[in-house]
Amino acid sequence: MSVMEQWDTPAVLIDLDVLDRNLRETANRAARAGVKLRPHTKTHKSVWIAQEQIRYGASGITVAKLGEAETMAEGGIDDILIAFPVIGAAKLERLGRLMEKAKVTLSTDDVEVARQWSSLGRSLGRDVRLYVDVNTGLNRCGRQPGEETAELVKRIAELPYIRVTGLMTHSGHAYGHDAPEAIREAAKREADDLVSTKVLLENDGIAIEEISVGSTPTSKYVADVAGTGVTEMRPGAYVFGDGGQWKMGLIGEDECAMTIAATVVGRPRPGTIIVDAGSKTLSSDLSKYHPGYGIVLGHEGAVIERLSEEHGIVSVPDLDSFRIGETVRIVPNHCCVVTNLHDKLCGVRNGRFEKWLTVDARGKVR
Repeated sequence: MSVMEQWDTPAVLIDLDVLDRNLRETANRAARAGVKLRPHTKTHKSVWIAQEQIRYGASGITVAKLGEAETMAEGGIDDILIAFPVIGAAKLERLGRLMEKAKVTLSTDDVEVARQWSSLGRSLGRDVRLYVDVNTGLNRCGRQPGEETAELVKRIAELPYIRVTGLMTHSGHAYGHDAPEAIREAAKREADDLVSTKVLLENDGIAIEEISVGSTPTSKYVADVAGTGVTEMRPGAYVFGDGGQWKMGLIGEDECAMTIAATVVGRPRPGTIIVDAGSKTLSSDLSKYHPGYGIVLGHEGAVIERLSEEHGIVSVPDLDSFRIGETVRIVPNHCCVVTNLHDKLCGVRNGRFEKWLTVDARGKVR
């Protein structure tokens, strides 16, 4: 009996063999390049998967929010980078408690944020470790590399109880490229921008220990920046893969560990079926590389063209190819968002259920 016949839908299935291979291959890629792996856990939000990443050699983890860090620390993870500014009295009180449990590194691109951490460090009687965020093309957080960031680092480093230990960037704009050479160039650029900024700082007597680069696409080309000064990489979505990565040519279908099992619940008109996976299952994320809200495996030409909260409205070239009650499998466009929509994921191996994967940090957005 297949897992499709055993388990109710909609369900998020994780192929544990594919997951294990993805974890192992990325860890090996980092090791061969002499670069530490500090994976971003926002993709899976699972203590168990984070522990598996560390078992394969990760030096620590990255999280997006303080709540995620607290969950991971409770699960025994003791080296955590929070890649988001933590500010405000309530959060700083929680941060102080977290710093008693784990080695925590923070990140910012602003002196005022760092000043709050300086006050926290004074109250705790200890230095606060931080990375300074650099903009290498995503145009989200970070100042420009070179003199602009160097001047910022100098100002932050003057604050008491602050220890600037690294420069970091996230090259999320690499998802906009579908050519390997363009992604490789993005990887080289983020490395060059950070290393050149480090040189400026060292010339002024400020030592920078870590050069930390991010994004799943550029992590595939870490061999191209080996020996340049990059010390750490922070990919996240590599663990599950998704339709966006697959259709941009970054990974193969065999690297997609996450699929959605959904049931055909309606055939209301010619050319249309309804499945029981809507925006609360698949997310509302689209992909520039293929139409619709996911890829229906085995049914080329089927397009999930609309979603309501619980309904997926699928345009199909042949209505007779689908029957009421049939289970289909869908590769979602964006795995990270799908994870956070569910309390638990269904771990399968060789087509059979093996274990539930609890989404421990689900909803930890504060």
